[in-house]
Amino acid sequence: MFVDTTLRDGEQAPGVRFTIDQKVAIAASLADLGVEELETGTPAIGGDHLVAMQEIASLELPCRLTAWCRAREDDLQAAVAAGVDAVHFSVPTSEILLAAFGKSHAWVMHTLTELTPWARDRFEFVSIGAQDASRSAPEFLVQLAIVAADLGANRLRIADTVGLWNPWQTQQVIQGIREAVPDLPLGFHGHNDFGLATANTLAAHLAGARYLDVTVGGLGERAGNASLEQVAAALRATAGVEHGLKMKSLLQIGRLVAAAASREIPPDRPLTGSAAFTHESSIHVFAQAHDDRSYEPLSPESVGQTRTIRARPPLAS
Repeated sequence: MFVDTTLRDGEQAPGVRFTIDQKVAIAASLADLGVEELETGTPAIGGDHLVAMQEIASLELPCRLTAWCRAREDDLQAAVAAGVDAVHFSVPTSEILLAAFGKSHAWVMHTLTELTPWARDRFEFVSIGAQDASRSAPEFLVQLAIVAADLGANRLRIADTVGLWNPWQTQQVIQGIREAVPDLPLGFHGHNDFGLATANTLAAHLAGARYLDVTVGGLGERAGNASLEQVAAALRATAGVEHGLKMKSLLQIGRLVAAAASREIPPDRPLTGSAAFTHESSIHVFAQAHDDRSYEPLSPESVGQTRTIRARPPLAS
């Protein structure tokens, strides 16, 4: 299941501010694409953020709508006001973040014990986030998973908050938690600081993570998040996963979000860039004329693109 967080983590990208109308349009397009869960924002911010979440909730889209919260009761109260049916609250789990926020492992466990039952009484779905899991002790993540399961949480989301894991580390940690707490559904939230977000998200899925966080175009803070279109296409092409997304709409929604974010889609961006299916090298052009599959891993039409064949300009004399 894809959890799209374009409207929350995507909007945390530097300089990006969506209007209410843009958020509503993006949410409706993602639902039409077939995304099963939308993280619609952070209600504690209030103002237009909360209004946008309420307007999206009023659309009664055919997908789960989730609010992102800090591990605080007032944040969860704001989520109730947003009208969503699900809530995700995040706790720091690494020594680095615990020290930064003046918290402890004991505080994490106490907070889970206090807030999870409160949230379960008010929301259909409760997700708990392990923030900065990639710099956390794996044994503490297992402890967290055990407590979350005992409290009736519907999901534990493992966050590679600074994009530090590689796919092998991602797989190892996800598998370890799955083996320790097999009945607790896991999610994965990957950042792209080293360009590994898509690979790590695939590794998490193959290791047993049911929920995969993504954003359109990989939009997000710093270097961004795992890209919806890349993860969706790679799951289908490399792992044979049929997820039901309307793949031919990927380019359209990519352009919608890019325009709302006032950002150009780089020409060489996988799948949605203008050069992603452009051939100029003579060897490639020759082969493509005989078989469209020669130098393409999938057809451009399958993701809403078109193929471009052009002559390579001569070198200047």
